[in-house]
Amino acid sequence: MTTPPPDPDPANTPGLDEGGGVQPGDTPPESGATSGLSHQEPRQSKSMSVTWIVVIAAVVVVVVGFLIAYLVIFVNGG
Repeated sequence: MTTPPPDPDPANTPGLDEGGGVQPGDTPPESGATSGLSHQEPRQSKSMSVTWIVVIAAVVVVVVGFLIAYLVIFVNGG
């Protein structure tokens, strides 16, 4: 048993011109579509997400700390 192709056969589709075009105002035939995934994607671990948030927060804190230290030294005339 074979499944029919998703696109309609141009020879049996009314309203198509030669070459597969349609007349002005005609709606072309709709192709069949499939949706969804063929397999379930693996779940990401929650601990990895938390780890990245902590790493990014630590980098931000270090950069802000250096900027504050630089500003303090600059203001004190160092």
